[in-house]
Amino acid sequence: MRRAMTTLLAAAATAVLLVGCAGDGDLDGDLTDDWAALPPPAAFTPVAGVCQAADFTDVVTLASYQPMDCAGPHRVETVHVGAFPVEAANAPAGGSAELRGAFAECDTRATGYVGDDWRAGRLRLSVALPSAPGWAAGSRWYRCDLSELTTVEAAAMVVVRSGSLRDALKGPSGLRLGCQQTRGGSGRGVQTLVPVECGARHDAEFVGVWRAPDRPYPTRDAEWAPLYTGCRSVLGRYVGVPDDAALRFRSGVVVRPPGAGRWRVGDRGVRCYLWLSDRTVTASLRSAGPAGLPVRTK
Repeated sequence: MRRAMTTLLAAAATAVLLVGCAGDGDLDGDLTDDWAALPPPAAFTPVAGVCQAADFTDVVTLASYQPMDCAGPHRVETVHVGAFPVEAANAPAGGSAELRGAFAECDTRATGYVGDDWRAGRLRLSVALPSAPGWAAGSRWYRCDLSELTTVEAAAMVVVRSGSLRDALKGPSGLRLGCQQTRGGSGRGVQTLVPVECGARHDAEFVGVWRAPDRPYPTRDAEWAPLYTGCRSVLGRYVGVPDDAALRFRSGVVVRPPGAGRWRVGDRGVRCYLWLSDRTVTASLRSAGPAGLPVRTK
């Protein structure tokens, strides 16, 4: 008897619930037909002059795009946003003419943004693209991003900085490359360059950037030779000495080209340093002339 009564009460409660649902306002009991359809994936375009707290990524999704004021701590600053042709069917692959063109535009824009060749500072320029779903939804932009580095040598790490890089290299700046002390040099070359104050004893100095022509990345001695020749010309202009056969007897030269991967996407800027393998100095050799960089006799 008790079981039967329990079953009856449960059935009655269920009926009340059903009646309550059916009689509530304008609801028709169908919980799906009044929901709007989700919109299709939409394209978005990032903006320049903002920063990102996260480290650089070469593919940007809407979820990962979190622009912030550059006054706050950040790792990446967007200096320009360009566009590929709207009719482009596929995202440009590494080494493609389209991606090299995007890097060239970013290179020019970044230099204008900071006030000098960005390679003259502890900076890295990178190009970010839309994700595959973003490209499919119509995104055709590319983003030009700058980051400050701890060093431009092999052990570089991204700095968390506050403040914009706009005009950061227009004048004297702690970001600028300058006098250096070599480390680990043996025989034919220099292993590491360590920044020092020009008033301290040092044996090397950043002299500028040489733009290599569009050719394959050097892998043999003969292919490296043009980089040294180009940097010697930059060195001669920086110090104010003739760019002639005697220049190699005035100073050695250290070349720091971009890595093979960056070379493939169009980075042809080679950082050039003078190197005094036989002595040290306690001042910059900018515009020092032949007296500051005499021909070595041995």
